[in-house]
Amino acid sequence: MVDAATKPGNGHSLSPSAHGAVRVDHLLIAGMVEKNARVLDVGCGDGALLRLLADLRNVDARGIEISQRGVNDCVAKGLSVIQGDADSDLLDYPDDAFDYVILSQTIQATHHPRKVLENMLRIGTRAIVSFPNFGHWRIRTQLAFCGRMPVTQNLSYFWYDTPNIHFCTIRDFVELTRELDVKINRAMAMNQFGTQVRVNAPWWVWNLFGEQAVFLLERRR
Repeated sequence: MVDAATKPGNGHSLSPSAHGAVRVDHLLIAGMVEKNARVLDVGCGDGALLRLLADLRNVDARGIEISQRGVNDCVAKGLSVIQGDADSDLLDYPDDAFDYVILSQTIQATHHPRKVLENMLRIGTRAIVSFPNFGHWRIRTQLAFCGRMPVTQNLSYFWYDTPNIHFCTIRDFVELTRELDVKINRAMAMNQFGTQVRVNAPWWVWNLFGEQAVFLLERRR
């Protein structure tokens, strides 16, 4: 079962309307971040999440992005972002440099997800990870009845052009946190409509009905 520590939300009221359409996982991540925190967004893309956090939570927003186009987009938004690779360049950051290190919809595209997560929790007090759930019932159905790699809204690439390397399920990710002896402070799963799957449900329920998940992690002291 999902215990009380993993219940969604932390009482923050966010008003992202000025940012137009906001990704569901971005809004949930913003609700997990305390005001005025030091934040590093790994694989920050065009900087949409960093801009949201800077505006709504007044964070010290920093980012690392592998694509030059993404870096350019971030700089155009006034964000402090450098070009770099999560698999190799996180090693250059000192311990405890940030309050939060975020990896949003990116862990499946890394070569060494376990090492990336270890480094995130080394350089940050907390880590927030969101990812598409490969255990969702729609994906299982496509594999079972069509015999082909699934294409969904959250996994929108064909097998031959996908940037994703390591697909995982919610249950896989939970098992990884246990192997690393990492504390799950909060967790939530969302269905295809962006609605949260029932809190305090067993992990297998989230695994079947959650199209994506967000986890707030912390090192055990």
